[in-house]
Amino acid sequence: MASADQTRKTASGDSGKATSGDIASRLLDWYDVHHRELPWRITPREHARGARPDPYRIWLSEVMLQQTTVEAVKAYFKVFVEKWPDVEALAAAPTEDVMKAWAGLGYYSRARNLKACADLVAQRGGRFPDTEAALRELPGIGAYTSAAITAIAFDRPAAVVDGNVERVISRLFSITTPLSEAKPEIRAHVERMVPGTRPGDFAQAMMDLGATICTPRRPRCMLCPLREDCSAVISGDPEHFPVRLPKADKPLRRGAAFVAVRSDGAILLRKRAEKGLLGGMTEVPTTGWTARIDGATTEAAAPFPANWRRAGQIAHVFTHFALELDVFRAEVNGAAPSGHFWSLAHEISGEALPTVMKKAIEAAIPGATKKPSPHSAKRPHD
Repeated sequence: MASADQTRKTASGDSGKATSGDIASRLLDWYDVHHRELPWRITPREHARGARPDPYRIWLSEVMLQQTTVEAVKAYFKVFVEKWPDVEALAAAPTEDVMKAWAGLGYYSRARNLKACADLVAQRGGRFPDTEAALRELPGIGAYTSAAITAIAFDRPAAVVDGNVERVISRLFSITTPLSEAKPEIRAHVERMVPGTRPGDFAQAMMDLGATICTPRRPRCMLCPLREDCSAVISGDPEHFPVRLPKADKPLRRGAAFVAVRSDGAILLRKRAEKGLLGGMTEVPTTGWTARIDGATTEAAAPFPANWRRAGQIAHVFTHFALELDVFRAEVNGAAPSGHFWSLAHEISGEALPTVMKKAIEAAIPGATKKPSPHSAKRPHD
């Protein structure tokens, strides 16, 4: 592979502006030295020796990484591949076990799609398709994920554009269009830059550059291999990009959550409907979540009579709305009502509880959800 200096000499024109090929070559030279070590990747050196990534591991990591940080994903990824080392093993797993292992990664529709995709790929012989079009026909795989799998797992040219790449390209070309409207322009730039050789390494190099150098705040421009051609660096204001429109306030919904505790410490739970928000997850009984302040936020709206006492209030933010729940607690003994079940204290951490439900339980019983689970003790945080 030509060195960065050798490639730089091929840049066309007298303006000093690099060609797309020059930029890609410099970025790959940087990646060879500064790439991140991630459990689902192979290194550039391994790649040069003929090693190829496992499409299953690339697919799994990319689904996990949607809306979740790399550091948070690492421990979850380790748990998944230890339990289910290939797509056939994941397809054979009970859906409830997959949902429990996913708990804490958020966006539980992704876990349902993950299982559905594994089922379909296993039915088709356990091999992932190697083109963007075919990958997009699988559950839970959209434009970004299909491009990432195509490039990284199969080393085929594809424009992989995540948040890190959007930031790099916005700064490199000083794109003043608000990010929400600039995505086609950004993709067009990336498509022109993708090299015919090592497109998978190029995609990962762009991600790594955004994650480690071209960061949202205080980018380390002096260490960037593309700084000589970065319009934002030349203008002196890289943090101005990408340009974003002011965020609209999220609508607020309200409701109540009811934490019933048995004398042995067990907590009353139920399973949410399979479809809809937090579908198939476990929850404490709640009212509906509405925009009104009315009786639905009081103990009078409890699912069954008990000596309910207010235990506090919790707040949670979803993609499209913010939620406030008044939390009530009661000591209850006897059989669980129809559609509910008792979960013992040592089992709570293993339930598929979404974060909002953990908050509600913690408000009523501090420390109840903090028991170690197979991955919580090892889970890193930002």
